[in-house]
Amino acid sequence: MEASLAAFFAAHDVKRWNPGSVDCCLALASWAIWLGHPDPAEHLRGAYDTEEGFRHIISSAGGVVPVVRRCVERIHGRRINLPQPGAIGVIGSPTVHQRQFGAIFDGSHWRVRFISGFGRMVAAPLAIWEI
Repeated sequence: MEASLAAFFAAHDVKRWNPGSVDCCLALASWAIWLGHPDPAEHLRGAYDTEEGFRHIISSAGGVVPVVRRCVERIHGRRINLPQPGAIGVIGSPTVHQRQFGAIFDGSHWRVRFISGFGRMVAAPLAIWEI
């Protein structure tokens, strides 16, 4: 799993940040595709093309957790309590939607897709799934 994660991070890091195509939440869907799943966020790709558009979707859904949960349900992922390598999650503030991030657990840290590529982030997990 660690080799697959490293290859995914390297391949995804070269992609240019593009809301609605390459961003922190759609990176989780791209990881699912990398693992062989159908695109769990097909309904979101191209549905927004700005940070404001993304924030509107998140706000309307009640946060990042419900958005990611809906995607995970499409590929029959399961909720888990403790992260394991390759797990996806939503980390950050339980109350401030703008401070919630889609993340992938690399075995020791949560990794978030930022504008410049994947970086480590220390934050409390709000929800974790195995896909």
